[in-house]
Amino acid sequence: MNILTFDIEEWYHILDNPYTKTPKEWANFEARIHQNMETIHDILHTGNLSATFFVVGWIAEKFPEVVREIASKGYEIGSHTHLHQLAYEQDRKTFKKDVEKSIKTLEDCTGKKVRAFRAPGFSITESNKWAFEVLYELGITVDSSVFAAKRGHGGLSEYGTSKPSLLRYNGVELKEFPINTHPVMGRQLIFSGGGYFRLFPYPFIKQFSKNSDYIMTYFHPRDFDHGQPILQGLSPFRKFKSYVGLKNCKSKLERWIQDFEFVDLDTAIRQIDWARVATVELEAAEQECVSLLSTRA
Repeated sequence: MNILTFDIEEWYHILDNPYTKTPKEWANFEARIHQNMETIHDILHTGNLSATFFVVGWIAEKFPEVVREIASKGYEIGSHTHLHQLAYEQDRKTFKKDVEKSIKTLEDCTGKKVRAFRAPGFSITESNKWAFEVLYELGITVDSSVFAAKRGHGGLSEYGTSKPSLLRYNGVELKEFPINTHPVMGRQLIFSGGGYFRLFPYPFIKQFSKNSDYIMTYFHPRDFDHGQPILQGLSPFRKFKSYVGLKNCKSKLERWIQDFEFVDLDTAIRQIDWARVATVELEAAEQECVSLLSTRA
């Protein structure tokens, strides 16, 4: 099962960069979302494919026509938060307010229920698993925020599986679609989206795909925009990861969707026998247990 998804944000929505952190800074940059969305729509149209779009609520607020076009084509829209901040840098109240605003903005824009979510940078980690409770409280039933290995933004290596599964935490349950990993020289690497996809030569991606029975992709409009300006303030590593392979990303994706079959998230949900998938019970983080005991005392 290979699932095609896009995280819809602007080209300057790069994490870990103080020069592009808030809407105050975003006002300084040109809009490139329209031309980059045209590229994505062309790819899907040519390949006769559907996909799921995780959209930043701010995009729906600033460029509602972009989101309405996605909805008009029948594509499912999920939340990618409202202001594209790392979830583990927020407290529970701030996170809930942000996600709630994104859901309302997207639903007001499209008239359709939002049930799926993905955290920016897959930033639900050991320290903020309470985020799953918040998502459940807000009506989210499907999540794709788990990166079941260590990574730059933390990851959730305790999750234990990189396959579709039922996530249970403190009495709530979500259908979880983790990002897939592939073993290479003893390490679990990702190849199915973002800078990782742009970095690997296509023969590697093709071979990894042949050896995988589940792939969760994640692409951004900026991944196909090799003419975008280079942002200031990025470390050499972050700059490399953000701009490597932009020129060839579109052609690589077009080859990939020709060589392998992809479906959207809704189709995948309907195809899975959820009574037979793994159930992952996550334990509350130590600080949450201490807080709960203090409250009861």
